[in-house]
Amino acid sequence: MKPDFPVGFPTDACVAKRPERRTLRGRYTSLVPLDAATHADSLWSELRAPENQHLWTWLFNGPYTDREAFVADLTAKAASNDPLFFAIIDHESGGAIGYASYLRVEPAHRCVEVGNILFAPRLQRTRGATEAMYLMARHVFDDLGYRRYEWKCDALNAPSRRAALRLGYTFEGVFRQHMIVKGRNRDTAWYAMLDTEWPARKEAFERWLAPENFETDGRQRMALERPA
Repeated sequence: MKPDFPVGFPTDACVAKRPERRTLRGRYTSLVPLDAATHADSLWSELRAPENQHLWTWLFNGPYTDREAFVADLTAKAASNDPLFFAIIDHESGGAIGYASYLRVEPAHRCVEVGNILFAPRLQRTRGATEAMYLMARHVFDDLGYRRYEWKCDALNAPSRRAALRLGYTFEGVFRQHMIVKGRNRDTAWYAMLDTEWPARKEAFERWLAPENFETDGRQRMALERPA
């Protein structure tokens, strides 16, 4: 008689689509394939100020005080397929005010991560910032067919950890001594959102992003709250 070992629940073994270079258009922002020639001037203008150097604290690269080095980094990012980078375009100004990427793309397991997120100060804590993350999540689940969408950050990065929870990711634990970044230890906090959770998360995003959720001065009427 065969032993009765526990196994996971049956899952469709179909393969998800790989993210491609395409435009994800929203009401306030759009994500477009990162292109150094097109986006470097705007991003450099938004990020180069000395008071913005802290934005690079938890990233693998930067900060940059030399424009040529910054453009070289953008050029390498734009040529990469995994991570696959997108510039975040502000509809009001038409300029790039940040970037983000899909990475660790695993179509066979239908798992993908969002990361390498850099928001210029003008994008932070705005409708556009939330919308950019919504557009990337919607594309992953609704268009590409993934079942798991991950968010990882330095465990000491409190703003990123708050953002993950606000956006509807579930905390799954800390990988201790996971990396060495810029000569320092990094413990990595792991978060994830599942396809079964996405419908409720999507509804919450769209309710929050609706124009009627904001006063004439831009203040939100209802906070973005993660569904139970």
